[in-house]
Amino acid sequence: MSVEVTVEGHVLVATINRPEARNAVDGEVARGIEAAIDRLEADSGLWIGILAGAPPVFSAGADLKVIAAGGFAELATARGGFAGITRRERTKPIVAAVDGPALAGGTEIVLSCDLVVASEAASFGVPEVKRSLVAAGGALFRLPSRVPFNVAMEWVLTGDPVDAATALRHGLVNRLCPPGGALEAAMALAERVTANAPVAVRESRRAMLAARGADEARGWELSDAAMSAAMGSADFGEGLAAFIEKRPPAWTGR
Repeated sequence: MSVEVTVEGHVLVATINRPEARNAVDGEVARGIEAAIDRLEADSGLWIGILAGAPPVFSAGADLKVIAAGGFAELATARGGFAGITRRERTKPIVAAVDGPALAGGTEIVLSCDLVVASEAASFGVPEVKRSLVAAGGALFRLPSRVPFNVAMEWVLTGDPVDAATALRHGLVNRLCPPGGALEAAMALAERVTANAPVAVRESRRAMLAARGADEARGWELSDAAMSAAMGSADFGEGLAAFIEKRPPAWTGR
């Protein structure tokens, strides 16, 4: 399979597995990523996802052989857009585990995730302008929301690759680890998230995404709605009880 899925506790791990094609996205990869997200969203016992690429590359982006054959539309799904993820609406967080180059559409897959763990072997870049193309999979508006605007502008207009340390310095990457350690480090970060109440995590994520670019009045509205949803969950009572009883909470995700 072009996308392999495993489950560890409350964490779903999806791995793009086309190393012979530098994990480039074809129709099977796009459908595989979408199916993995479907499973993550549908299973109440899964609280977070990790998206990785089989070493030594995260993803080289779109499969140019497919595009050259006129199959550009095959690289997207109706709900998910390119790679089955760039336009996908979802409720649960996903961590990108990047252990090697994530270029062009590979960077746009990363930008579709909520958190990014990268090894020192990782690199990022949107080189589309070098081929008279534009980064139309979300980078033109997502990248400036992750790194300073003038930095994003330079990366887009030059198309030059960026090493993992630089990406960390500018805020694109949350954690940097040794080569070969991205998946392990991503799992450690995911487990820190799953230690918290799943409903509160989902509501916090939703409010933060919706509040980007909004004024304070909208920010307060979204924050109040998120708090109301969290307090209305079954886990709200468990959180209070665990605190009072000085024990770890036993979250249900409801």
